[in-house]
This record gives sequence, structure tokens and C-alpha cells, in this order.
Amino acid sequence: QVQLVESGGGLVQAGGSLRLSCAASGHTLSSYFMAWFRQAPGKEREFVAAISRSGANTYYADSVKGRFTISGTDAKNTVYLQMNSLKPGDTAVYYCGAAQPYSGFNYYTSNDYVYWGQGTQVTVSS
Repeated sequence: QVQLVESGGGLVQAGGSLRLSCAASGHTLSSYFMAWFRQAPGKEREFVAAISRSGANTYYADSVKGRFTISGTDAKNTVYLQMNSLKPGDTAVYYCGAAQPYSGFNYYTSNDYVYWGQGTQVTVSS
């Protein structure tokens, strides 16, 4: 069982930055494929970024590529999402997810993730 707790959300003006954190307990994050998803009101949860178990590979949605960076530290058992050049369209609740990859695993599919945090609100004003 993995418990995930997100933090770092808030209100920021367009063009600003935030860093989200996802702290894990129960298991070391190096055992899991980790990702950030987001969900805006009235919309489905969408993929934002993911990092492989080794940390060697990262993946991003086209909408955030070049602006967001996902990283993780084994020592702190925490995954981060650095968000720069924020836009009003980035406004959403951001969720951290953990998955153990299997044959057919798709890192960009929320249903493939087993553990989720409670989410943290990010609001970008224009």
C-alpha cells in the first residue's frame, strides 16, 4: 500500500511558477512509475508528466512540454513537478499517481495508476 500526499498548489499569476511535491509513504517510489495528472472542472483527468522507476526517462503532455519538469529523489521519497510559465489553461486540481508497469501499461492513461493522492489546487490568474 502506498500513500501519496501532494502539496505546493496555490494561486499564481500567468507567467509565474509553482513547484508541486508528492510525498510517498509505505513503499519506496523507486518501485513505481510515477505521474502527475490534472483535472479541471467539467473535464476528464488528463496526463501531465511521468517519470520511470529508474528516473532515467520522463514523459510530458504536449501542452506542458518545455514548461514543466518532473523529477524525483529516492532520499526524500518525493516526486516533484516544477511548473514555469504558467497559463490560465493550467488551472486544475493536480494529482500524483503511482503504478507498477505491466504488459500493455500506458503511462498516459489514468486508469493504469493504482495509487492516488488527494490532489492540490493550482489556479493561474490572467
